[in-house]
Amino acid sequence: MRWVDTHCHLQLDERDPIELMDRAVDVDWMVVPGVDLESSRAAVDLAGEHPERLLATAGLHPHDAEHWDSQRDALIDLIPHVSAIGETGLDYYRNLAPRDAQRASFAEHIELAVTHELPLIVHCRDAFADVHDMLGEAGLGESAVLHCWTGGTRWTKRFAALGVTFSFAGPVAFETGETIRLGAVHADPERCLVETDTPYLSPPPHRDEPNEPSRVRYVGAALAEVWGRELDEVAALTSAHAVRVFGGPVNGAVV
Repeated sequence: MRWVDTHCHLQLDERDPIELMDRAVDVDWMVVPGVDLESSRAAVDLAGEHPERLLATAGLHPHDAEHWDSQRDALIDLIPHVSAIGETGLDYYRNLAPRDAQRASFAEHIELAVTHELPLIVHCRDAFADVHDMLGEAGLGESAVLHCWTGGTRWTKRFAALGVTFSFAGPVAFETGETIRLGAVHADPERCLVETDTPYLSPPPHRDEPNEPSRVRYVGAALAEVWGRELDEVAALTSAHAVRVFGGPVNGAVV
């Protein structure tokens, strides 16, 4: 049984990334997303050191959207070295950047993904309507990856109609994750991914510990229960879709 962790911030973890990769014995490869210029460069460097297991992405998180103008050009320079644009999107829960700045940054990220024919990793928190409308206008389909999807039944159905990719993380396994599980029922297993969002959102039974790629199987197990599928089938389906979306690493093992 082999997995792909499609969202793990190894470059933001205080622990040795090699140790985290070594412990992830059943994870073939991983995607390391950037959230700003510094972390995007670090992701590119890390993936360059481990091209057989890591892919990097470059983008600016909505929390820092006000810095888009000052970081745009340098982030664009990283595009030849990445496999996706993002992490980008909208966050109306914390509102750490003005909403108009978030929308402007997100729109330019979408444009870059379209222009360079790359997947787009999307953060969406309490901003379902605006994210839905902006992705719908762009027509990205499955190359729009809704990272750490937390939508319930209504929004999962609406986004599914756009043909997007849902990426599930630890919250789908939380005791408080019933709304997410009810939504996941309406997500096509052949268009879903699993992720850890390392070092955040560790699933039970490691809820209060820093997360790591080896725990992606707990996310898969929660989805297996929701979908009524065998665990190895969920691993195969999500890993195959990861290859379709991201392409897979150089000389990496793919399912």
